[in-house]
Amino acid sequence: MQIEKHISDLLYRYQCVTVPGFGAFLTETVSAHVTGSASSFFPPKKVVSFNANVKNNDGLLANHVALQEKMSYELAVIKINDVVNEWTYLLQNRNHLVLKNIGEISVNNEMNWVFEPTNTVNYLTDSFGLTPFVSPEITREVLKKEVEALEEKAPIIFTPERKKDYSYLKYAAVFVVMLGVGGFGYKSYYDQQITNETLLAEKNVQEKVQQQIQEATFMLSNPIPSVELAIVEEKMPYHLVAGAYRSEENANKAIAELNAAGFENAKMLPLNKYKLYPVVYGSFKTLNEAQSERRAIQKSHNAEAWLLID
Repeated sequence: MQIEKHISDLLYRYQCVTVPGFGAFLTETVSAHVTGSASSFFPPKKVVSFNANVKNNDGLLANHVALQEKMSYELAVIKINDVVNEWTYLLQNRNHLVLKNIGEISVNNEMNWVFEPTNTVNYLTDSFGLTPFVSPEITREVLKKEVEALEEKAPIIFTPERKKDYSYLKYAAVFVVMLGVGGFGYKSYYDQQITNETLLAEKNVQEKVQQQIQEATFMLSNPIPSVELAIVEEKMPYHLVAGAYRSEENANKAIAELNAAGFENAKMLPLNKYKLYPVVYGSFKTLNEAQSERRAIQKSHNAEAWLLID
């Protein structure tokens, strides 16, 4: 689920979109302005900023996700929490978090989050269709007087026009007519050849079709009973995550440690969009089963175990 897409949709309508447990994206309207030598014009727009201290769940994002994804509000909150865990893990490991059409969050030397908004999207609906443009500078012509002075100094001399001989054109016309007649005759002959070859090809195709129909009729008289095998793939969409690793080798070591601790169902999920290999205690068919197992593992083995939902 692409949470950033839902955040982007809400930024068109609201000035503040809070991601519970992560932070809030705020918008501020900036008036139209001109930069440079009075030639670059920019329309009004909404500038996006980020505040990591506003984390309370106001219900806006969760309700929007539940409506768009056709799920319950409680499940939407869980899915948002899973995404927040992934984002937080990336930033804690000094990775860049790129949110499409919103901006990029990085970590500085003081471990503070730094947000850089994208400049490709204007969230101000009143500016729909308006784009920045550059107006070239106006240059005025200053050469008129110089041209007039040159015209006075340079006299215009008229010379009688010589009569040209165009007698050769009649021979060219005769040649063109003869060439056209010859080309028309060749085209008629070529078209007739194509027509004959097409009829011959259609006849051969019809004979082959009749032969295949006879063979198919013979085979249908002795039909072979068909066997249908129903394969039901059991879905296990709820995963209890022990950790996520950038190296596949480290992920395999973590699986071996979990197996040694008695978690025989531990496994590694495929590489996700953040280039990480999630290692899970196991996968479950229902949300209740997964949450029950998570509470047990958080008490007995790993207090930071979290739930990932496909």
